[in-house]
Amino acid sequence: MEKRLLTLAAVLFAMVAVVPEVSATRWTVGSKMGWTTNVNYTIWAQNITFYNGDWLYRNQMNVLEVNKTDYESCNADHPLKNWTRGAGRDVVPLNVTRHFYFISGKGFCYGGMKLAVRVENMPPPPKASPVKSGAPSSILNRPYVLPAVFAIGAMWDAFVHFW
Repeated sequence: MEKRLLTLAAVLFAMVAVVPEVSATRWTVGSKMGWTTNVNYTIWAQNITFYNGDWLYRNQMNVLEVNKTDYESCNADHPLKNWTRGAGRDVVPLNVTRHFYFISGKGFCYGGMKLAVRVENMPPPPKASPVKSGAPSSILNRPYVLPAVFAIGAMWDAFVHFW
């Protein structure tokens, strides 16, 4: 039984070591100011790059997703989606690369409660620097080789002992 647990632990470790890290950010709209009137959310968002997979979180009032025309005129009559779920539970997934337009209804948009964001894909990871001439090159220096070797060995051990 102990050998099976060790084998399972080795397989799980190898799987975790080989999977690349993916990160998303949950943005609290307005940061410490929150989603409220008399805040310029254009200024808040201007230095933020929103990526596909990020989330917007708001802590009060309602959140309506609208088109650009309704955003500019603060028209809440025909929202594309009402993201309001209740106090402190409104989380909007930014899972498409495009412009999103959000307003607060009941006239609060006229007090500044509106936000436009552009969602982009994550940039590709940086390329590895070229190997300098004369430097020793080894396949074992590559980051995924050893975890892959351990994973294959653990799977072979599991196959031999379990079947």
